[in-house]
Amino acid sequence: MNAKAATTAVPVRLTVGDLMTSDVVAVRADDHLGLLRDLLWEHKIRHMPVVDADGDLVGLVSQRDLLRNALVDQSDIPEYVEDAVLGRLTANDVMTTYVERVSADTDLRAAAQIMLENKYGCLPVTIGDRLVGILTEADFVRFLARGD
Repeated sequence: MNAKAATTAVPVRLTVGDLMTSDVVAVRADDHLGLLRDLLWEHKIRHMPVVDADGDLVGLVSQRDLLRNALVDQSDIPEYVEDAVLGRLTANDVMTTYVERVSADTDLRAAAQIMLENKYGCLPVTIGDRLVGILTEADFVRFLARGD
């Protein structure tokens, strides 16, 4: 008789909460784009959730939105002109207000499918409307690089 015990691999169900970044940098709708630009640069991120005073998600600004709606990185524009423009515009002026979101217990494959099908670079993670995290392409890359 064979003494080896048969083992079967039980697939682990990963959720958004397993990969999401929970220490989220966010701005308010009335914050000027100069601040938003500086925070993106400082934290080396490409997506900025916009929240209200209660921490509820009201929009999202991507680095691409900032580039498309401002004069950022235009080499022929003097820096003082760029700063003046970014100081007059707010997150409210450029944010996307309809933002697809997921919860922390959403299946990771389902979230990845949403991102892939819609070409989203991130998905905000909420409980109700309250922002509790963000799932980004970088979170997937970090997970795969760790080899978990």
